[in-house]
Amino acid sequence: MDEYFRTNRDFWDEAVGVHARSTGPHAYNVDAFKRGLTALHAIELREVGDVAGKDLLHLQCHFGMDTLSWARLGAQVTGVDFSPKGIDQARALASELKIDARFILSNLYDLRRNLEGDFDVVFTSYGALLWLPDLAAWGRIVSHYLRPGGFFYVVEAHPFADVFYDGNDATDLKVGRSYWPSSQPTRVEEDGDYADPSAHLEHQVTFEWDHTLGEVVDALTDAGLRIEFLHEFPFMGWMRFPFLVPRGDGYYDLPEGMPKIPLTFSMKATKPMD
Repeated sequence: MDEYFRTNRDFWDEAVGVHARSTGPHAYNVDAFKRGLTALHAIELREVGDVAGKDLLHLQCHFGMDTLSWARLGAQVTGVDFSPKGIDQARALASELKIDARFILSNLYDLRRNLEGDFDVVFTSYGALLWLPDLAAWGRIVSHYLRPGGFFYVVEAHPFADVFYDGNDATDLKVGRSYWPSSQPTRVEEDGDYADPSAHLEHQVTFEWDHTLGEVVDALTDAGLRIEFLHEFPFMGWMRFPFLVPRGDGYYDLPEGMPKIPLTFSMKATKPMD
């Protein structure tokens, strides 16, 4: 796995600079964030609820905009990521905005060696699970960091959406691959970046792991967590397919008349009281 992780980390180290500078409809828009715009979407804001005074751990935090958005809402936040440049950027952003936040550099699977303590909320979101080869170990780490009575929350691209072809020339929902993941990671090579398609990255190769929705549920329940809800939505927060239609609220719908499929899911799981 070390080779896969190194390759992915090289990509994310380079992508941090692209993302921090990006502007436009699919960009991070750091300047707007600095002016007070939240990086969070309506789904997670509604479903996570009030975080004031709570200790919140954000796994795979990239360069910290979501983490700092929770801090602005009153949480005591800790963000974790395996990209040194991502963590450096997160710390610089927190310092510039005078937001109290802690950022830890660590591969998620090494986190127990790098972070002590427990939390009221563990959070992860959009585009995180595909970088994880072992969901069972992930579930145990989530459970480890939750206090009894605390909860884990994830909002992600729905795995069923991965079945459909999403190339730049896609015009309709067309099955392109199996729902069931391979035992080996998928090697992806792309020029450009989702936040800035015009960017030309030196590190263009990544390795990704697909997971079914059942795998996500099992990883959490096998780790002793209780599923509170599993919600599915026919829209998503980025232009996953070139034919999606922007709604004007940060989400994208399938075109009118096209069959609806789940594009996003969210899940809340609690750790039982001792």
